[in-house]
Amino acid sequence: MAKVKSPTIIDVAREAGVSKSAVSRALLGQGDVSLETVERVRAAADRLGYVPNAMARGLVSQRTKTLGLVLRDTRIQFYGYLQSAVQRRAAQLGYEVVSVTGVDELTPEDAREALRSLISLRVDGLIVSSAQLPGEDLLQYVDRVPIVVAGRAEYSQGVVSVHCDEDDGGMRIAEYVARLGHRDVAVLLVSEKESASQNARGRAMIGTLEAQDVNVRVIGLDSYRGPVGSSVVTVLADPAITAVMCPTDVAMVKVLEELRIRGIPVPNQLSVTGYDAFGYLAEPLFGFTSFRQPIEEIATTAVDRLVEWIEHGAPSETRTAIAGVVVPGRTAAPPRSGAKMSGAASRSDGRVG
Repeated sequence: MAKVKSPTIIDVAREAGVSKSAVSRALLGQGDVSLETVERVRAAADRLGYVPNAMARGLVSQRTKTLGLVLRDTRIQFYGYLQSAVQRRAAQLGYEVVSVTGVDELTPEDAREALRSLISLRVDGLIVSSAQLPGEDLLQYVDRVPIVVAGRAEYSQGVVSVHCDEDDGGMRIAEYVARLGHRDVAVLLVSEKESASQNARGRAMIGTLEAQDVNVRVIGLDSYRGPVGSSVVTVLADPAITAVMCPTDVAMVKVLEELRIRGIPVPNQLSVTGYDAFGYLAEPLFGFTSFRQPIEEIATTAVDRLVEWIEHGAPSETRTAIAGVVVPGRTAAPPRSGAKMSGAASRSDGRVG
C-alpha cells in the first residue's frame, strides 16, 4: 500500500486561496494578516489535516517553541504533578513540551540518553527533574541548550535550578513537632544517592530537633519508595519514641498502614508526619500532618527561568529556593503520658485507619 503524502504549506495556500507566506504568517501569528485570512487558513489546514513541521520551522527561525522535560518516574506523584504544571505554564507562554520518562524508573544511562534524544529534536531548552542526572552530566550540554533543573538544588556552574527550600521545610516541620512537646523522635532518612532533596529535608529535621535538645533516632531507608516495615519495628522497639517523621507523604501512608496492622493508635500513641502535601494525599479527608511543597510554583518558575534564558539570555538568578508551609493535621498531637504501650492494650478512638 502506497504511503499517503502529508499535506504541505503549499497545499494549504492553494486550498485557502492565499499565498504561501500568508499561510506561514497566519499559522505563526506573525505579521499583518487579517482575522478573516487567519480563519480561512486555519479552516483549510483543518480540512487537509495539515500539521506544521516544528523542526523545519526551527531551521528558519532558530526556534521550535518546544521544551524538553526529563522526569525520573511519573508513577511518583511529585513528578506527575510537576509534569502537568510544566505543561500548563509552557502552554501559557506559547511553548509545547516533549516529555521523557522511564518505562519503570529512569536509570542513569536512560536519563543521559533521554537528554541526548531531546537535544537531537532541537528543543529550545530543557527542564530536568531526575536525581539520576547529576550536574556534571549536564555541564557538557549547557553551552548548546539552556537547562533548568526542577525539584532539587543544583550547584554546578552554569546550571540553573528551581526547588523547594528543603532546609527551611525540614526545619519548619521539625519545629512543629518539637512545639507539640515531643522529646524523643524518629526520623526516616533517605540516602543522598537515592534522593538529594529528601536527604536534605531529613537532615534539616535532624539538625533542628537536636538544636532543641530533642533525642533523635535516625532510621535509614534503603529506598525512597521501598517498604517501611523494618523501620516501624525499629521505632516500636524504643518505648521512648513518641513521633515519627517521614520524608514524603507516600512513606507516611506506608508507616500509618504498618501501625494500623499492629494496632498502634495515631496520634494517641505515636504521632506521624509527612512531607509534600499536594495531590490526593492532601485532601482534608485524610487530614495528614505534613509540609506542603510549592510544586505549582516550582514548575511555573522553572518554565519562566527557561523561557527567559531562551528569549533574553541566561537569567541572573541561578538558584531559586521556594518556601512551603506546614500543614497541621490529625496525625500529630502532643505526646500523652504513658503513650508508648503495647499495641492491643493501647487502642483508643484516636486511632487513624
